[in-house]
Amino acid sequence: METTRIFIVEDQPALLRNLLKVLRSFPELEVVGSAQDGEEAVDAVVEACPQLVLLDLELPGLNGIEVTRKLKRRVPEVEVLILTSFEDEQKVYEAIQAGASGYLVKRVGPEKIRSAIREVMEGGTVLEPLIARRFWNYFQSIQAKSPEQQNPWGLTPAEFDVLRYVAKGLSNAEVGQVMTLERRTVRTHLSHIYRKMGVNSHVEAVVMALRAGLVEL
Repeated sequence: METTRIFIVEDQPALLRNLLKVLRSFPELEVVGSAQDGEEAVDAVVEACPQLVLLDLELPGLNGIEVTRKLKRRVPEVEVLILTSFEDEQKVYEAIQAGASGYLVKRVGPEKIRSAIREVMEGGTVLEPLIARRFWNYFQSIQAKSPEQQNPWGLTPAEFDVLRYVAKGLSNAEVGQVMTLERRTVRTHLSHIYRKMGVNSHVEAVVMALRAGLVEL
């Protein structure tokens, strides 16, 4: 099993200690650092070179959404998984727009965090079911009001298919099975989609395509 390098950003000392203890107990996870302040976190993450940042939204200094934006500008390859007490779709939207790949609330257990990290590292996007329903219902209403547009980003037919399957909630592996493609080919298509659309994540690409009326949920 490949090791995933994790960095934790959490301002509550007791919760931070608990997260450090729990995540260090999983053999496939290597905790390479932690921070309790948003501004401090950005520089520390860049220096520690993790693959994934587990990030709270409510932080002193910069909030988690600003931290995400700064990280995605400086180290765009790092994945950001939000772990917070906020449950409203507006916060989810802002986090995804900033480049986060997933959004969990703090009541989830260690195994859920572990599986969410695995899902994100495999190219998926994580949203808890209740949050996901609110989020996608909101964007379905946006989609209903959006005018049809013709491929404003110049996506190829294969890229369109990948984006449509991603909008349906399929993981990279599942898209590969449906389209008879290797997972790395799906990742390549996604990287081209992200570059053409100027986005950093599955969900951000889907949101833009929904607004343009190019995909359906």
